[in-house]
Amino acid sequence: MILGIDPGIALLGFGVIRAEGDTMHHIEHGCIATSPAQSLPERLSLLYEELRAVKQRSGATDVAVESLFFSRNVTTAVAVGQARGVALLATVDRATSFGEYTPSEIKQSVGGFGGARKREMQEMVALLLGLDQPPSPDDAADALAVAICHARRAELAALLLASDAARVR
Repeated sequence: MILGIDPGIALLGFGVIRAEGDTMHHIEHGCIATSPAQSLPERLSLLYEELRAVKQRSGATDVAVESLFFSRNVTTAVAVGQARGVALLATVDRATSFGEYTPSEIKQSVGGFGGARKREMQEMVALLLGLDQPPSPDDAADALAVAICHARRAELAALLLASDAARVR
């Protein structure tokens, strides 16, 4: 099981998939919302508790996170960084494989083009996971895309390893 995370302080997206070779199955997706009326520690605690619960119920062995995109708003970037740190603390341990991918790596892996638009990505996620309609909200769809990217990278790494092993014989 792969848990994909799209970090955010107000809305943190998550998506869980199961990968079997080049076939992927949707398990669940959603968002964890926090309120600006809550203190920062309360918001981070909520993210921690909810993500721990997602990982526990899904049995995720891999966690993949979208790397931070720094915008002009430093305050937002710091808050997202804090949420990202809490997400990693809640989900990654010694038994967990971890991957981190840039937005363009995710778009390339899922949509075939590093400059794919959000709607194109949502439609590709739906197609790859056999969903009737594109997943929503956007943050959850992004988290599923992160998980798909991780699954594809893991599959490619396994193929390369097998190729190298065959060449050595």
